Amino acid sequence: MTVTTANLGFPRIGPRRELKTATEAFWAGRIDEAALLDAARALRAGNWDRQKAAGLDVIPSNDFSFYDQVLDTSVMVGAIPAIYRAIGAPDSLDLYFAMARGRQTGAVHDEAERSGCIHDHGAGTDVPAQEMTKWFDTNYHYMVPEVTADQAFALTTSKPVDHFNEARALGHHTRPVILGPVTWLLLAKSKDQALDPLSLLPALLPVYAELLTRLAAAGADWVQIDEPALVLDLTDAARDAYRAAYAELAKVDGIKLMLATYFGALGDNLDTALSLPVAGLHIDLVRAPEQIDAVLAGARDDLVLSLGVVDGRNVWKSDLSAILDRYENVASQGWHVQIAPSCSLLHAPIDLDLETKLDPQVKDWLAFGVQKLAELHTLRLGLAEGRGAVTAELAANAGSLAQRRQSALTNNKAVRARLTQVTAHWSRRRQPFGERIRQQRAILDLPPLPTTTIGSFPQTPEVRHARAAHDRGELDGAAYQQFLEIETARAIRWQEEIGLDVLVHGEFERNDMVQYFGEQLDGFAFSRAGWVQSYGSRCVRPPIIYGDVSRPRPMTVQWWHYAQGLTDRPMKGMLTGPVTILNWSFVRDDQPREETCRQIALAIRDEVIDLEQAGARIIQIDEAALREGLPLRQADWQHYLDWAVESFRISASGVADETQIHTHMCYSEFNEIIGSIGAMDADVISIETSRSRMELLDAFVDYKYPNEIGPGVYDIHSPRVPSVPEMADLLVKAGELLSPDQLWVNPDCGLKTRKWEDVKPALVNMVEAAKAARSALA
Repeated sequence: MTVTTANLGFPRIGPRRELKTATEAFWAGRIDEAALLDAARALRAGNWDRQKAAGLDVIPSNDFSFYDQVLDTSVMVGAIPAIYRAIGAPDSLDLYFAMARGRQTGAVHDEAERSGCIHDHGAGTDVPAQEMTKWFDTNYHYMVPEVTADQAFALTTSKPVDHFNEARALGHHTRPVILGPVTWLLLAKSKDQALDPLSLLPALLPVYAELLTRLAAAGADWVQIDEPALVLDLTDAARDAYRAAYAELAKVDGIKLMLATYFGALGDNLDTALSLPVAGLHIDLVRAPEQIDAVLAGARDDLVLSLGVVDGRNVWKSDLSAILDRYENVASQGWHVQIAPSCSLLHAPIDLDLETKLDPQVKDWLAFGVQKLAELHTLRLGLAEGRGAVTAELAANAGSLAQRRQSALTNNKAVRARLTQVTAHWSRRRQPFGERIRQQRAILDLPPLPTTTIGSFPQTPEVRHARAAHDRGELDGAAYQQFLEIETARAIRWQEEIGLDVLVHGEFERNDMVQYFGEQLDGFAFSRAGWVQSYGSRCVRPPIIYGDVSRPRPMTVQWWHYAQGLTDRPMKGMLTGPVTILNWSFVRDDQPREETCRQIALAIRDEVIDLEQAGARIIQIDEAALREGLPLRQADWQHYLDWAVESFRISASGVADETQIHTHMCYSEFNEIIGSIGAMDADVISIETSRSRMELLDAFVDYKYPNEIGPGVYDIHSPRVPSVPEMADLLVKAGELLSPDQLWVNPDCGLKTRKWEDVKPALVNMVEAAKAARSALA
């Protein structure tokens, strides 16, 4: 019997978001490439040292990325679309960041370049960013690979080998992590709809074989190869692709493969996974603990089993005694066992010890990345040496869990009683959409293709500085309020000047679209250093839902009232929906997620009703994360969609027919859930479509979506400014797919993360594009 500990990946951002600071400084031209690379090396070294200090036996390398690991893989195998190739060498940061963020040079963007929003290294081309979407059912984003029928692959970067050698020079023998070829192809897209990316597997495999050969030559004995697609519903062709791929990769001498699956059960792909000629298999036993028996029954005797028993995606302490109870027999039966997190710790904050202001009672219930590594060490000792070796650790863990179960902080009888009073009519508007929209149009009196934004405006350094000064007590409440009022008034005047039809107040008082609400709801806690990466340099601090949720007082009414008083144009009330608040939080794991979601829905419902009573005629309830919460297996979809849609409708259905309810959803493939999107019955939905060039509208066309829709025409995740003809062309295309009187005009998402130098010309162009499209579609 051997028991070791392993990690599948560690957060790359740094304990204090050092990667964000360095990367954004590079983009702004404040540091050069050498300084950025130095910062990255320091972060990697710190991560390896931290994991070694925690007692890990297997430490990963190549889990570091400047943007995301899928983009790294695309560049590594030479899947670089033609529009980017003139920008630089395949291994250059210029090309890499152009694929991630887009690139714009020339007179049209001179002002933005002078402002420092683009790091321009010379002549280049105006290119959009690659399409971006969510990584399985997480809030992490990846850049979608693009392939063509004549795709040529080549090993164009040596990053996995370089990072292995870098770690070895620092005294760490690591296990390199690479994204598997079949998952990468299953994530890939082609503009040629007839092309099945899996057909490119024979051309791709030699590149992987060459990489493994180089890693073996460098001294690597194991490689972790991530194939999370094995937990999805797969076709027979995909299963055949797995068998073909690993039969070929098994021919590489001197290297052992740890096949890593996560985010769910292998299910009907188990036989395929167990048939592959790999030396180890990692399974997620947090999401799917029931699969252990089937794995043990079918696994080869010599297979190393990596048991993902510590939750890599949430922040609660593990029940160490329960884990030992369940898996002691696995170790005692003679299996070679690795104890690991369920998935990469990329999705967890780094270190709970950095938290100094959390409620001590709540803090005692938590484990961040470093603490999860300590849990792995305790579990290894308990399995290998017996519980007597970890008596104190088990007792402390049991005490924390018992205190959490018994705490008054986790229970609110009034909230639970209110849930029992909810009936079906709480989730129904009074009249169907056709009647509602007639009344709404009469009141709002908007032009065809009305223009608006999704809600937030740039959080400038001045806004962030004022918020930080207020948080530190250096700026008193009155002065901070005055500052925010000035920023809000300035944004409203500018929106009027450029001719937007429906305005927003800009959300300068909000730190984050979920955190802002969570801070005003009971049952939430907030970290100071609990940052996780969302995409690129974008980091978020998910709220921690530890108890029953309720709204003690109005949250947004005062700011909406102030903003509406500054203009005669309609001012949207801006809220985050219950499903998004749930999916973008660390959610309590001691009751069903749907119960927590319904509690949040009631709190948002109260806010919607208060906004309406204050005079708001348009209220937006963003559900940006509804699609990403969809279970990975289709058999589980309907249960989730039923309670998710019900929760949204509970939040939205307490208003009169003439009050227009908007929602926003981004980075979602809607085709397979379009019926549920329709069942939300929002009067207006805005969606991301610019990167896909209106491709996502096909679902709404096929479904004959009856309500109104704002297909995004401006990609806010890139600093480039789209031209008037570019956006007008998208609108005309949308008007050819849907009825023009259904259409709104808006960006893809909120503008918080952009700079005014990007936003102003883009929105001016968007308003002009709407005018051009009105004429073209008249």
